[in-house]
Amino acid sequence: MNGDTAAQAPTGTDHSAQGGAGLPSPRSPGSPLSWRERLARHGYRARPTGTLTERLVPPMPDGPGVTEPGVPQSPVLLRLGITLPQGLWYFLCRWSGWLGPIAVAVFAGLLRFANLGQPHAIIFDETYYAKDAYALWQGGYEINWPEDANTTIMTPGAAVPYRSTASYVVHPPVGKWIIGAGEQLFGMNPFGWRFAVALLGTLSVLMLARIARRMFRSTLLGCVAGLLLSVDGLHLVLSRTALLDLVVMFWMLAAFGFLLLDRDRTRARLAARLGGVADPARAQRLHLGWRPYRIAAGVCVGLTCATKWSGLYVAAAFGVLTVLWDVGARRLAGAPRPYLAVLARDVVPAFVSVVVVSVAVYLASWWGWFASSNAPGRGGWGRDWAVGRSTDYPWIPEGLRALWHYHSTVYEFHTHLTDPHTYQSNPWSWLVLGRPVSFYYESPKPGQDGCTVSDCAREVLGIGTPLLWWTAVLALVYCLWRWAFRRDWRAGALLCGLAAGYLPWFLYQQRTIFLFYAVVFVPFLVLAVTMLIGALIGPAGASRDRRIIGSATAGLLVLLIMWNFLYFFPLFTGQTIPLEDWRSRMWFNSWI
Repeated sequence: MNGDTAAQAPTGTDHSAQGGAGLPSPRSPGSPLSWRERLARHGYRARPTGTLTERLVPPMPDGPGVTEPGVPQSPVLLRLGITLPQGLWYFLCRWSGWLGPIAVAVFAGLLRFANLGQPHAIIFDETYYAKDAYALWQGGYEINWPEDANTTIMTPGAAVPYRSTASYVVHPPVGKWIIGAGEQLFGMNPFGWRFAVALLGTLSVLMLARIARRMFRSTLLGCVAGLLLSVDGLHLVLSRTALLDLVVMFWMLAAFGFLLLDRDRTRARLAARLGGVADPARAQRLHLGWRPYRIAAGVCVGLTCATKWSGLYVAAAFGVLTVLWDVGARRLAGAPRPYLAVLARDVVPAFVSVVVVSVAVYLASWWGWFASSNAPGRGGWGRDWAVGRSTDYPWIPEGLRALWHYHSTVYEFHTHLTDPHTYQSNPWSWLVLGRPVSFYYESPKPGQDGCTVSDCAREVLGIGTPLLWWTAVLALVYCLWRWAFRRDWRAGALLCGLAAGYLPWFLYQQRTIFLFYAVVFVPFLVLAVTMLIGALIGPAGASRDRRIIGSATAGLLVLLIMWNFLYFFPLFTGQTIPLEDWRSRMWFNSWI
């Protein structure tokens, strides 16, 4: 199955097109319109019919236990005169759900790791995170560095000027621990501090391809989603820079993927325990059992928060999302009061899995700070704050009280950060790429860094692939319609992920914020574009001409996005180009 039919009737039939169950029943003349009839004027369709099992868990398109041994060969290959051995063809079909996404991830990895050490410099906020990461691995907490530390670090053969005096930092440690792992493997150099982030960027492409495949029940659309993420400029730039935001995106996407796995696993269990038949009484009282995927999602949410505090909104949004998915499952299984059933049986386990687990993970992430000395001037910043200080809560360990004080000062910093910056932007402009961020810029002289003309430019510009982002704006409108009038859970899920990563920034419009923060919700923009592409391709039951035209349109859109990516590729990777070529890519004055 492909495209728009992925979560509809498992047979691919569009009942609404046949005037069947998807349309309201005829009404007598003069009678008032029902709410369903009024919504139908705007495209509302009732839920598709089918067996309970098929509605709870639509079948996957291929894979172990799904692909039949005698699967017919591709008509396209046959028209080209290509016939593969049946055993090889069966293997490719059976494992295409992994082979396709892995191939896309390899392509993404080549883009992210090629010349990863270039520019050979400390660019933008790498000046903070690369050094903080090194300090964490050396002593367990961040330190103050000498003023000439950057020059010394970039001098070949010079020793890293490490010293043990603690520094005040305003972000949790997980992202820096990850960056530091690359430094431990490859040294304190640009390749070393960018390695781990590039690896997470590559793995996130694989994850998104698998997530999209599961959401849309289409290996093709899964690979399209992975391909689109691999050619997004902002994702590429952040994958090649030692900043924290790509790490936030990785753990957020991993949490979403685990919740998606939990959704399918739980619904399959519910269908099996009901014997594939709706049973109101049992659906109301059934316990959904042990849910390891949701606990794994809680771990990932905790790691998101332990990288940047913006993960708190992810915890809230995904907690609500998993509860609403449980409500939908019980309602579909026939529960007469699904909200009451979820409140009685599912809310507490969900709270423990997502919130309690994430809090435990967050606290554990500070182990290096806790392990440092609480003697004055000997440990992490503020580690000695609670020593000898009176308190109304003596039962709370002094380490936790010191950490709470530390966090109160960090909150004050984050909510009052209003220092102007050349590249700051308002979140209203993010989706249209109003003000990108220049991470690095220099003007090489002729004969330097590959400059062959009189005037050259070399820049790393933090900006998304324009055509992909502008298409995403239209795709989000489609998804909003799809969610509101077709009750499509896939549209609601990706909109929830987008909201968790995007909407909170509107609460802090007075704060100094940047476009590259948006990388955390780029995967959900890509999912929206993928859903739109599925709609362009058309339902499985559509006519041959409709599918050909839709597929050609969708293919053309993907090709245009890839061309747009290649056009801006020199600006994503810091390549030296003639100044005139650089100017031709500055489509708006606000991009300069």
